[in-house]
Amino acid sequence: MLRTHSCGELRIDQAGEKVTLSGWVQRTRDKGGLMWVDLRDRYGITQLTFEEGVTDPNILETARKLGREFVIQAEGEVVERFSKNDKIPTGHIEIKVEKLIILNASETPPFVIEDDTDGGEDLRMKYRYLDLRRNEVRSKLELRSKLAIAVRNFLANEEFIEVETPVLIKSTPEGARDFVVPSRMNPGEFYALPQSPQTFKQLLMVSGFDRYFQIVKCFRDEDLRADRQPEFTQIDCEMSFVERDDVLDTFEGLTKHLFKTIKGVELSGFPRMDYADAMRLYGSDKPDTRFGMKFVELNDVAQNKGFNVFDQAELVVGICAKGCAEYTRKQLDALTDFVKRPQIGAKGLVYVKCNADGTYKSSVDKFYSQEDLAAWAQKAGAEAGDLMLVLSGPTHKTRSQMNELRLHMGTTLGLRDNNVFKPLWVVDFPLLEWDEETERFHAMHHPFTSALVEDLEKLDTNPGDVRANAYDLVINGVEIGGGSIRIHDQETQSLMFKHLGFTEEEAKAQFGFLLSAFQYGAPPHGGIAFGFDRLCAMFGGSETIRDYIAFPKNTSGRDVMIDSPAPIHDEQFKELGIKPA
Repeated sequence: MLRTHSCGELRIDQAGEKVTLSGWVQRTRDKGGLMWVDLRDRYGITQLTFEEGVTDPNILETARKLGREFVIQAEGEVVERFSKNDKIPTGHIEIKVEKLIILNASETPPFVIEDDTDGGEDLRMKYRYLDLRRNEVRSKLELRSKLAIAVRNFLANEEFIEVETPVLIKSTPEGARDFVVPSRMNPGEFYALPQSPQTFKQLLMVSGFDRYFQIVKCFRDEDLRADRQPEFTQIDCEMSFVERDDVLDTFEGLTKHLFKTIKGVELSGFPRMDYADAMRLYGSDKPDTRFGMKFVELNDVAQNKGFNVFDQAELVVGICAKGCAEYTRKQLDALTDFVKRPQIGAKGLVYVKCNADGTYKSSVDKFYSQEDLAAWAQKAGAEAGDLMLVLSGPTHKTRSQMNELRLHMGTTLGLRDNNVFKPLWVVDFPLLEWDEETERFHAMHHPFTSALVEDLEKLDTNPGDVRANAYDLVINGVEIGGGSIRIHDQETQSLMFKHLGFTEEEAKAQFGFLLSAFQYGAPPHGGIAFGFDRLCAMFGGSETIRDYIAFPKNTSGRDVMIDSPAPIHDEQFKELGIKPA
């Protein structure tokens, strides 16, 4: 070993010991007669000292050649530090260097390797191997490692078996776009990278594995954002002979275990909310329940009063911001500008101030009396000192817009505390959703999700009203995981493919292997997949997942460090039987 100790473990009770340390030069300070070098590894920083007239002149000469990020080995004696540093664990000692070897020199790095770096994100992504040396970034990957270990420990204790499923699979038309891989040995044919191991984990249930899990890499060729990457990681799980409550109870247990083990947080109840209620009360299938401001529908008290904007709207909906009646005109104009942003798309915003004297002041006083506004306030539970904010328009679009405004107000008022965690199961999603472009139904989750038994008869008569036996785990407004009880018989699965617009031949070509497997005694089964990257970001208190991935892509799907994706040589095109674009 090139070291006897790490740079983070020496303490004052080890004074007098001879030690060898290896690491990177964080910084040097040369005062002429005295010189100090901060030596860093992943465990911490230890100060090295060199003194004119005491340190060997050759060693001192070598020390003065050191630059930032040089890799060195230092031998010497642990001594008590004269000027102590209580900010680091090793701050009471230093090493009086007796031998110094430069293991590798370094160019001056393009940014400072410290928590408060001077490097912008693009530069740090290009030199990601340097960015990973920073404590702030490395600690996030250490958190990721601890989470993965905790997941494996819990699921192994629950008798889950970890199984690796294939990465080169078959492309399917449902879901997001696939990444495709040409096959050299089968010219003109292509593999796809898996968007999830869905069919394979169901086949493992047919095989009798009973409880499966995998921390697995998945791929989707879709537009990127802060919580999305072209390759991402799932905690993928499946169970046999279960109903919905069995799956939810098991993975409530996993979630509680992770929060307790990693964050020391005891999670309490996991309430359940119907999808329909989530959309009606929050305008989102992943509501943030850390704060109130539930939606209040005002059609019955706001329409037919001569205000055409409301009279012609499918939905008039409001929220009550407690204690905000003192908002200035400037603040109200800023809220209006917020909802009119193109990405939200509202045409305007109506407000009602509930004054301390019991009167009301609104932006629509011309159309509504004090009695009318009092009726609004009563429905919304608004009291003196509160502010009502109201939007109107098509139901689905207006709910989505109000959801954005609600979240914005929650953030502005400090109601979205990152140290508070509110889990929630959203259940009973629609099984199918209509696509105007293709003029057919698509599976809201995937085509292997079963319908609620009581809704099955609607599949032929009113498929849009059929509810799925599906569930999402939402924490603080973030979808952490989702799953369903699966279809496990050939007849029902064939019927689902029919309603999704597959001909019998297309269903057989795409999923014949699964339909065939269902003929050989498939057990009732269900499962869930957690977004592991999102879970890491939540535990780390971040909105972006990129820093929890060792080598992430940027928002254009590029790895700027290795410059990928990149063109391939003409010879490779020939081998694959593909003509260059």
